[in-house]
Amino acid sequence: MSDTQKSLSEVHASVEIPAGKPLLHRWWAITGPALMVSVGYMDPGNWATDLAGGSRYNYALIWVLLMSNLMAVLLQSMAARLGIAGRCDLAQACREVYPRLVNIPLYVLAEIAITATDLAEVIGSAIAFQLLFGLPLLWGVVITTFDVLLLMALSGFGIRKLEALVLAFVGTIGIAFFIEILLARPDWHGLVHGFIPSMPDSTALYISIGILGATVMPHNLYLHSSLVQTRRVGRSKKAIAESIRLNTIDAAISLNLAFLVNAAILVMAAAVFFRSGHHEIAEIQDAHRMLEPILGAAIAPIAFAVALLASGQSSTITGTLAGQIVMEGYLNFRIRPWLRRMITRLLAVIPAVLTILYFGEGSTGPLLVLSQVVLSLQLPFAIIPLIHFVANRERMGTFAIGPRIQLLAWLVAGIIVVLNVKLVIDEMAVWLESAAGGAWIFYLTVIPLALMLAALLVYVSIKPLIERLRAIGRIAPAAGIHRAAETPAIRLASPQGYRRIAIALDFSGGEEQLINESLRFVDKAQTAITLLHVVESPVARAMGAQADDPETAADRRRLATLGDTLTGAGYKADWRLGLGDPVPELARMIAEADADAVLLGAHGHRGLTDLIHGTTADALRHRVSATVIIVPLSAPRPRP
Repeated sequence: MSDTQKSLSEVHASVEIPAGKPLLHRWWAITGPALMVSVGYMDPGNWATDLAGGSRYNYALIWVLLMSNLMAVLLQSMAARLGIAGRCDLAQACREVYPRLVNIPLYVLAEIAITATDLAEVIGSAIAFQLLFGLPLLWGVVITTFDVLLLMALSGFGIRKLEALVLAFVGTIGIAFFIEILLARPDWHGLVHGFIPSMPDSTALYISIGILGATVMPHNLYLHSSLVQTRRVGRSKKAIAESIRLNTIDAAISLNLAFLVNAAILVMAAAVFFRSGHHEIAEIQDAHRMLEPILGAAIAPIAFAVALLASGQSSTITGTLAGQIVMEGYLNFRIRPWLRRMITRLLAVIPAVLTILYFGEGSTGPLLVLSQVVLSLQLPFAIIPLIHFVANRERMGTFAIGPRIQLLAWLVAGIIVVLNVKLVIDEMAVWLESAAGGAWIFYLTVIPLALMLAALLVYVSIKPLIERLRAIGRIAPAAGIHRAAETPAIRLASPQGYRRIAIALDFSGGEEQLINESLRFVDKAQTAITLLHVVESPVARAMGAQADDPETAADRRRLATLGDTLTGAGYKADWRLGLGDPVPELARMIAEADADAVLLGAHGHRGLTDLIHGTTADALRHRVSATVIIVPLSAPRPRP
């Protein structure tokens, strides 16, 4: 795998797992990714849904928190498994399996989810600045546009330092809510009764789905599958199995700590606001303002505001990384992390500013809850591909999940899809009723969009299944399906060797195997070899032959080195570097080289596909007159 294709390449495999050390030492080296993920489960969006649920329904929705947390532990452990055993993140896996036409909307949905997450972080941090320093909410939003640059600067000190910073934030949140619970003195009997599933009314369903979206966050699945790859894990089965086991334990511990924080927020809201008759607390500012008069302790609102600020800032870090992972994974497009962060933050700041200016500062609570509902609606588009990938033995080998875990995972996915479908139908009915004379706009916009999203969900659900069935059919076709036919007589002739073969390299792993396999077709006396590679970087696509970015320079050096190696071994070899779209560039270079045979590597993920960054062999085959030979290679990410 080339450096440009490694997930979070700047910190990839940067943490050494001490081999031969006691188990506790190895676990301490592995722990961290789940902690980074857990902060997303206690961000300001969670606060809004937990406050709304506790103040309105007492302890009745705490079972939703528990159910969501159990789902999160299962799904996050699966995401970690994909990163460790599959050696790719969720976005990269989607790019490999689904066609570009599907990956683009999947990418857009993932970006919407990250923007919704960041919206919650922006509003939460702005509210914290207001509560602690008296700043107007609008100024707080503006400050959050720039505070992320300071936090991102800290990432230059390494992933472990970043994890330590997040740990400090999480500890601050935990201590603050420990103080709140001590002061609130909840009804423990009522709290236990809240673990019995119930749904008081239709509004409770809306809040419950918001809690689900705030707890099982789609961007965390992308994040976790990448962060586990910051550990340098051995490729033996024993090392991978141990890493999966320790990361699963790490996920269970970290996410249960996040559950305790969320439960503390809901319990505090129930014990303080529901008990005092304040059943409509959805604004974080209202909760802060009423804590001191109700509890009679000046420290209560201060601890609340400090915890909120820590929550927003810690979530900012993980949101940054998730945005980078999604963009690089789906689009194979890299920009500087600070620029990526500013783009994401501005996408969140704009709706926050417009909402505050138009509706006033009292509108932030509903906006926070809405952001979490948006997250929940995006969940199936991340969960369903994840289940397919970790259940695929071709990708995961012996570490694919078994039937029982698959059944449980599909049950979780089914629950989420059913809840979301009900929510969408209910909300569409409300919108249609309120549209009155403008109902035609609803039918022209909302209905087609809902149908397209439904079709997309069906496609991502069944496409991997169809591919697996086709693979089974290719491996073991049914006997007697073809009628026997007489074999015609043919005249055999002595074959002539190829004059020039072209070898297309994509630098995703397997170059040595492809070149060695290609030498089977080479006669040193009469066959010339041309090595081909196409650079697909944004600079290469935009500037073509004028491109001179680091990726182009690195690929040019790789080609030159390989060419020199072949020449030194006595072969007649040269190389050509293309820039831009792989198919037309390869076709052009093959024609210029006058090659009569072209050899391509296929990693086996999609039959004869998986040529250079998603380009298909069929697309090239129709553009050249040379013989096209597919060489099956090992997976670009080594399997155990």
